[in-house]
Amino acid sequence: MITEFKMPKMGESISEATIISWLKNIGDFVEAEETILEVATDKVDSDVPAPVSGVITEIRFQKDDVIEVGTVLALIDSEGVQEARSQKQEVVEKSSVKQSTIEVKQPKTNNRQLTTDNFLSPLIISIAQKENLSIEELQTIPGSGAEGRLQKSDVFNYLNNRKYPIQSKPISDNRQPTTSSYPKPKINFVEGKDRIVEMDRMRKMIADHMVYSKQTSPHVTSYIEVDVTNLVNWRNENKDKFQEKHNEKLTFTPVFVQAVAKAVADFPMINVSVDEKNIIVHNDINIGMATALPSGNLIVPVVKNANEKDLVALAKDVNSLAEASRNNKLKPEQIQGSTFTISNVGTFGSLMGTPIINQPEVAILALGIIKKRPEVITTEKGDEIAIRSMMYLSLSFDHRVVDGFLGGSFLRKVGDYLEQFDANTTI
Repeated sequence: MITEFKMPKMGESISEATIISWLKNIGDFVEAEETILEVATDKVDSDVPAPVSGVITEIRFQKDDVIEVGTVLALIDSEGVQEARSQKQEVVEKSSVKQSTIEVKQPKTNNRQLTTDNFLSPLIISIAQKENLSIEELQTIPGSGAEGRLQKSDVFNYLNNRKYPIQSKPISDNRQPTTSSYPKPKINFVEGKDRIVEMDRMRKMIADHMVYSKQTSPHVTSYIEVDVTNLVNWRNENKDKFQEKHNEKLTFTPVFVQAVAKAVADFPMINVSVDEKNIIVHNDINIGMATALPSGNLIVPVVKNANEKDLVALAKDVNSLAEASRNNKLKPEQIQGSTFTISNVGTFGSLMGTPIINQPEVAILALGIIKKRPEVITTEKGDEIAIRSMMYLSLSFDHRVVDGFLGGSFLRKVGDYLEQFDANTTI
């Protein structure tokens, strides 16, 4: 009997995925739950297993195709499974026997030409025909998919908002392009000394996302300095006990997430998104935490409903997400749905930072390095100089909807929660 192998649902709100590579060819025998396909959704790569055991008789899509969830990708014949297993084992035992398989032909594409008509999926072409978009106009839309591929969301965003993002070349009708007339600076390349490193898929997506954010939101950044001596002392006294009791590392990150979640609850208008002339106020408080990957790229796993969790639960979530990030094991739903993001630039020794807003959010908090410094403090005896653990916080916010009062008040509230951390907190 023939089984249809369909593109599975990879997470909430994900309607399509890009094929990275097939691990099996037509004619290959596969076991149920054996990985046969790698796909990409946003920044996460996922393995897709076979639904049944059998022989692949047909593959309908190839590498770089963007496929909607539920679309049939291949056909698997599950008849004669035992015979196929025996044949497979025989081939393994007799390595001299040449395997007879039909290779999947990969389309030839020019990697330097990322938005040509050869690179457009049938779904994109169908949408373009329905919306009366020419191929030339499609080429002006930056793609957020693998290797710059256009996705359905890119086209709809372009149709709904012609400012998404600035067009890279003149469009086909009489409208004026929004590109700058300033000539592109020449890059000096020294043959034999300089080298070219092509951006990987994730770096291209990060670059597009950052440029789009700067074009969309007028960024303003505010700073405060906070005294976290009590917090540092509490953490130093409890990290070993926390490890023994909960089998989890106690870092500063869950405390930062907790303070931010409390402040967001106090100032809900910082937990919003902008939809043209409307402000969408989010009920859930989902804190994204910018995380550096071993490859040098950046990803933002999300602590869901952070305001509803205690410090132990937050520590477990933070450690689990960080571990999954380092091992490239994040699931698509774990990097979606953030309503506010933090970036711990102090991890890299930075005193402070001016982070770029993670769209479609309206603010992002950077946490600088914690350093001991002599500070003037007020005691019962008057002003004294003491060694204190100090750090800078910086909040970048979207000045379309967040003004200085809201941004400054929220930032100060986060600082207050950190400075007033209860040293008697139990774990």
